[in-house]
Amino acid sequence: MLSSNNIEYSPRNNLGSRWKEYHGSNDWLGLIDPLNENLRRELVRYGEFIQAAYHCFHSNPATCVDEGMSGPRNVVLPDKSYKVTKSLFATSSIGLPKWVDDVAPDLGWMTQRSSWIGYVAVCDDRSEIQRMGRRDIVIALRGTATCLEWGENFHDLLVQIPAETETESESAKVECGFLSLFRTSGVNIPSLAESVVNEVQRLVEQFKGEPLSITVTGHSLGAALALLVADEVSTCAPDAPPVAVFSFGGPRVGNRSFADRLNSKNVKVLRIVNNQDLITRVPGMFVSEELDKKLRESGLVSGVLNVLDKSMPWAYAHVGTELRVDTRMSPFLKPNADVACCHDLEAYLHLVDGYLASNCPFRANAKRSLARLLNEQKSNIKRLYTSKGKGLSLNLER
Repeated sequence: MLSSNNIEYSPRNNLGSRWKEYHGSNDWLGLIDPLNENLRRELVRYGEFIQAAYHCFHSNPATCVDEGMSGPRNVVLPDKSYKVTKSLFATSSIGLPKWVDDVAPDLGWMTQRSSWIGYVAVCDDRSEIQRMGRRDIVIALRGTATCLEWGENFHDLLVQIPAETETESESAKVECGFLSLFRTSGVNIPSLAESVVNEVQRLVEQFKGEPLSITVTGHSLGAALALLVADEVSTCAPDAPPVAVFSFGGPRVGNRSFADRLNSKNVKVLRIVNNQDLITRVPGMFVSEELDKKLRESGLVSGVLNVLDKSMPWAYAHVGTELRVDTRMSPFLKPNADVACCHDLEAYLHLVDGYLASNCPFRANAKRSLARLLNEQKSNIKRLYTSKGKGLSLNLER
């Protein structure tokens, strides 16, 4: 299983006329349980786009905003058929006293309000466009990495998100901190909302007449921001392309009215959730999906939700379709793996790659390398596989 000669890769099939189905047009009906091989490959691929965002940020977290504004950062993409067209920054509204910068001048990346958080990339390879059935625009967003971003994560009261039309209900609410990071402008830098909309509009106009898709993908905080990005870009152009969100380990973002707002815009969301990941159960109080379904079927949902929205500022609801994986199903990971492992993006991709169905064991021919898990989660790997990894002299840096 550990030998590269025995690894069978998920197929790189032609998605062709079915690309909209894999992009969520039918809410991934019939593709989740069991997990379709093509969809598995797509999920892992989009997860690797997020990893590229993490790697780019951590390689130089202190890069100043002005330096990054001159053009896209040098992001090493996992898929060479894409090219980065835009760097994205998120700005915190949390103010810090001046003495903090004076005390820690060399740790500016810990205190700077605006930080590089991801990028926009577009498929630029004709053969890959043909294989996928369209030209794909990817928006990839990393998770929490700075002190001020952590601070925003704890601003967990629901606040109203601006209505886009006069007839739209104003009951849609999202987490205060997420909305702040999304809409706050920095010094000489537009907000994440403005940047991503302008770039998507530019690309849609540039490739006008071609089949296009917009795929927003993120992990943790990036998964939360991905929903706000999808909400914004879904109506930013007269003929906006189909928008899908693939989120990994995402927290809850808004209330049921916000979920309804995304549904009304035909934004498709696939949430990949580790059953052991505590982050997916926060913030706030959760109105269970079972209760929500019963209320809807009874016709009482509107009245009850109005009461919840007004009286309970922590009444959150999840969005979209769920793919649930479980750390305990992996033959490599300890069943009592720690909280960090259960939320780790590489662990998520490992679990997705090994997932067959809810009632099936881990896939025997899973593609992803044990070396990656050993490199990032050595203490959470079962002793048997740690020993095997050492015996094979795996290159943990590769």
